[in-house]
Amino acid sequence: MRYIDVMWLHHDPKYPIRLVSEIDSDDYEIRKLEFFQDGSVGFACATASQLGVELGIVPVPSISEIVGLEDFEGKEISQADFDALWTAIVE
Repeated sequence: MRYIDVMWLHHDPKYPIRLVSEIDSDDYEIRKLEFFQDGSVGFACATASQLGVELGIVPVPSISEIVGLEDFEGKEISQADFDALWTAIVE
């Protein structure tokens, strides 16, 4: 597993500004949180979702590939950090 925390630098309120994902060994998202400019947070996992958030259907690139794209900043985070966010928002 790997865990990423990515900021999407844009000004369109219908898209998230922060994406935090748990990614399996095949590079697919298995849990995701999306944070929006208005303060709302949606989530998705295999059994539930909120605010229209969906898991990606293609493999997630490495964090170095993501931050190499214009308008994105990010880092890998620990499982504990991801789980703390997930618990605070979803459970």
